[in-house]
Amino acid sequence: MSQRVLTTESGAPVADNQNSASAGIGGPLLIQDQHLIEKLARFNRERIPERVVHARGSGAYGHFEVTDDVTGFTHADFLDTVGKRTEVFLRFSTVADSLGGADAVRDPRGFALKFYTEEGNYDLVGNNTPVFFIKDPIKFPDFIHSQKRDPFTGRQEPDNVFDFWAHSPEATHQITWLMGDRGIPASYRHMDGFGSHTYQWTNARGESFFVKYHFKTDQGIRCLTADEAAKLAGEDPTSHQTDLVQAIERGVYPSWTLHVQLMPVAEAANYRFNPFDVTKVWPHADHPLKRVGRLVLDRNPDNVFAEVEQAAFSPNNFVPGIGPSPDKMLQGRLFAYADAHRYRLGVNHTQLAVNAPKAVPGGAANYGRDGLMAANPQGRYAKNYEPNSHGGPAETGTPLAAPLAVSGHTGTHEAPLHTKDDHFVQAGALYRLMSEAERQRLAANIAGGLSQVSRNDVVEKNLAHFHAADPEYGKRVEEAVRALRED
Repeated sequence: MSQRVLTTESGAPVADNQNSASAGIGGPLLIQDQHLIEKLARFNRERIPERVVHARGSGAYGHFEVTDDVTGFTHADFLDTVGKRTEVFLRFSTVADSLGGADAVRDPRGFALKFYTEEGNYDLVGNNTPVFFIKDPIKFPDFIHSQKRDPFTGRQEPDNVFDFWAHSPEATHQITWLMGDRGIPASYRHMDGFGSHTYQWTNARGESFFVKYHFKTDQGIRCLTADEAAKLAGEDPTSHQTDLVQAIERGVYPSWTLHVQLMPVAEAANYRFNPFDVTKVWPHADHPLKRVGRLVLDRNPDNVFAEVEQAAFSPNNFVPGIGPSPDKMLQGRLFAYADAHRYRLGVNHTQLAVNAPKAVPGGAANYGRDGLMAANPQGRYAKNYEPNSHGGPAETGTPLAAPLAVSGHTGTHEAPLHTKDDHFVQAGALYRLMSEAERQRLAANIAGGLSQVSRNDVVEKNLAHFHAADPEYGKRVEEAVRALRED
């Protein structure tokens, strides 16, 4: 095989890639050296803004295969036939740290899945926990600021972390997940994934159901203790990335079984707590898990930057048969995720191979034009307005999902209260499910950070939340904090 010729960006052959052009031997360099200037300028621009959250990520391709009939609940094309396979791309991530952070840390894990369906891309953006810290998107920037590096000290500060949590009692449930034994997965392969939010499915008869997604790992749950994680993070900061790549390369393909919980739309209004509150789970006794299919990852990306770093997921990428719910956090993310990608990657990021819909030959069929890195492949006869008389893409008139009922007056309302809405009940229930050893580790993990908080009132507010969840839970944390502070 003959060796290819090295070229400049414009395609001209490069004569010398070892020595810059200079004014005589040993003289100053020349600005006319196109290859040098172009090479340095491109190098300066190799990095794009990293994600504000979920910056540190890994990903892989695979497929989703339907194993059970769910056509009574949704008419989504990729779910309409048992045995049907759809190509997918899955990106895992940590949340709070930067792109250079370690994988083995106590942090939720992103679980972002792109289905390349025959009716367009469907993005399901979730975490490895079924709940989240807050339930209104207006608090999201403040929450993330409290968890990331302090503007003055440049490090994550327990004062900031627990101060925000002290004023956000709804976070107690997620804190109990995060500080428990599942707070540090041993690998991306050994953790569950959740859609976390509530979504809507609509069947062919127009009947609607609210739905929650649960991806159960077929490898089994494996987690790290705080000491094991600290050791691994120091020895191999890219431990989870390494594990995923090596497993797939040697043919050990990780898989997850997808189950859903389904709630008829009419039931939501009178459910005992707000079913659209992402800080709460639906008890399985009320809405049992129903199996849907199996997710398998079997191909590594060839280029991490092009395919993982530039992968763009947005929960507003729905397909016919699937839509949103009134979940406030989901509603905020319908805008924020897509806008983050427009900022990071440009308005034409959907033309990148990892993001482009495979359902439409030649890319998305719409009237968007121009912008940064526009390919504009439509040709000379394509018009950029609609309606037109030139046979351009036209609307279908068929909504993707059923409409959501609304009523009342506009305003900054709190979510409507249901009969048993409470910030602490489910956190307490989760605590009581734990073994004695798990409870001890949970209390120690919380106390490790809370004992470092400098303000006593912030400590007391947090302790009150754990006491409210379960008196024993609060007592354990309080005693653990006191012991650490007395040392």
